[in-house]
Amino acid sequence: MTPDAVLGASALAIWLYLLIGRGRFWLARQRDDREPMFRPDGWPSVVAIVPARDEADVIDQSIQSLLRQDYTGALRIVLVDDGSADGTAESAARAAESLGVRDRLDVVMGSAVPAGWTGKLWALQQGVHHVTQASVQPDYLLLTDADIGHTPDNVRSLVTRAEVEGRVLVSLMAELSCTSLAERFLIPAFVFFFQMLYPFAWVARKERAAAAAAGGCMLVHRAALQRAGGIASIQSEIIDDCALARRLKAQGPIWLGLTRRARSLRPYGGLQEIGRMISRSAYAQLGYSPLLLAGTIAGLAWIYLVPPILTIIAAGPARWMGLGAWVAMALALQPMLRFYRVSPLWGLAMPAIAMAYGAFTINSALQMWRGRGGMWKGRAQAMTGGT
Repeated sequence: MTPDAVLGASALAIWLYLLIGRGRFWLARQRDDREPMFRPDGWPSVVAIVPARDEADVIDQSIQSLLRQDYTGALRIVLVDDGSADGTAESAARAAESLGVRDRLDVVMGSAVPAGWTGKLWALQQGVHHVTQASVQPDYLLLTDADIGHTPDNVRSLVTRAEVEGRVLVSLMAELSCTSLAERFLIPAFVFFFQMLYPFAWVARKERAAAAAAGGCMLVHRAALQRAGGIASIQSEIIDDCALARRLKAQGPIWLGLTRRARSLRPYGGLQEIGRMISRSAYAQLGYSPLLLAGTIAGLAWIYLVPPILTIIAAGPARWMGLGAWVAMALALQPMLRFYRVSPLWGLAMPAIAMAYGAFTINSALQMWRGRGGMWKGRAQAMTGGT
């Protein structure tokens, strides 16, 4: 075989493996639209913990969506204000007062972030500590971001799955904003790549080592969290949701799926903003390893860029194998494109999308080397060397 045919054959073989042998991740079948039946004598108690830093523009919607849950069990909300300068805590309190349920919202004013902690995890730690001071402990903790809105049945659905299936963690990949051109270009692929790294079907299986969660919406069994070492056990992790999932999977089964019951309240806007979101954790995903960074960029070029190049400039078997790999990647993205209600033609743009993600990953490494790794809400949170 000629060198270009070898490249084409290897790229096609990799895509056949991804389509068939990696938990069929691309089919996006793990969703919360088919919840199991559950008719308990009494619903478990839940406390939602919401870390927030400068979220005044969306916090009222987020808090009200939690206060409007049709959950018949005990449900309280703890907002931890992480040094906001925009009146986040006051906006949350007004949102609760407008519904006449101010007594169901506790506002905790966070303290300065200690060395060795990321800001979000320190806020969560303070929220959990506040909860544990109560005389009666909740059965579950709902760890959710301040820019996430919940449908009225979301808590009930989360608890149902956890109780019926015996899950110590039930997490939902919140539906992200996907309206602008940049969002349509990058957001479906963001979830696609996450599923490729952590096939959701494997996450749910006890015998598989794969463990992942989406930090925007995580229902955690409180006792299991305590056994796992609590939030302190992951205090410096940039990819904190997946780190917590790994610890909790050692305590019992976990589950992660797509949803329309939790959605992002804030649009991402342009390429630069989405790029910052991706760059925040991309190099951490590689363990801060220059060798893995080089291998990742080479791998992206091999399986995403080589196929269209061969399709355009090669001849004979190399062209057809390149075309086959290009078609395979375009088809693999289709279920996620349907979920986000965008044109199936975006599948053909996968080579360009993958190269954009490669650029964001390189930028993530550059930011780390400049001492600005994990930059979020004005803080460089990545620890030198990673954990």
